[in-house]
Amino acid sequence: MKNETYIRVVRDMKFKNPVVIEGLPGIGLVGKLAAEHLVRELEAKRIAEIYSPHFPHQVIMRKNGTIRMLRNVIYGYKKGKVELIILLGDVQAVTSEAQFEVTNKMLDYFKSLNAKRIYTLGGYGSGKYFDKPRVLGAATHKRLVEEFEKRGVVFGESKGTIIGAAGMLLGLGKLQGMEGVCLMGETHGAYVDANSAKVLLKKLSEIIGITVKLDALDKRVKVDKITEQEMKKLEESEGKEGPLSYIR
Repeated sequence: MKNETYIRVVRDMKFKNPVVIEGLPGIGLVGKLAAEHLVRELEAKRIAEIYSPHFPHQVIMRKNGTIRMLRNVIYGYKKGKVELIILLGDVQAVTSEAQFEVTNKMLDYFKSLNAKRIYTLGGYGSGKYFDKPRVLGAATHKRLVEEFEKRGVVFGESKGTIIGAAGMLLGLGKLQGMEGVCLMGETHGAYVDANSAKVLLKKLSEIIGITVKLDALDKRVKVDKITEQEMKKLEESEGKEGPLSYIR
């Protein structure tokens, strides 16, 4: 492999007008959990793998005793009028320059599959606990704000910046004639939040017109509740209160 970002196509899948869904690691792992659950439930097919010198210089040790490189993986799904390209991964690029290179490579590949719209998924960290988190949004175009407000997505209340692929795919995509929305589940930000991921995935499913079982996420929510309670006790004992001001 050359010393550059490389997309290895493993399955040839044709699309007419697919929607890209990004769920790489970020705040609370909200987007990652939602996108991974979507891939499992839909039994989406792996179509490509992304390797880059801009990913951390590590390999993952697997249970069978072998190793593999850190990577991002792209899945494809087609059923009826629904066509999805879903981006998952171990990591994101670690510098600003790297994000530009890796994101542009991704966009070139997505455009080669006829994609014109992107939904990026993430958590909106506020340092607060939410029993009923909302889905906040930020869009590339005003008409999308109006479209998604009708679907119950809240615009105008999220502040700060969108770090990493969740923002760069939309920003660079817009410059290349694509459109998209970042969908953000409200979350504390200091722990893995399956409840926020569940709410986010339910909203995404409504938007793209599919039905997804959420049983596995429900089980994860119960486990995360224990962590949430422990975090609350810790903050109360230390008297800390420091809201986060960015999302990913």
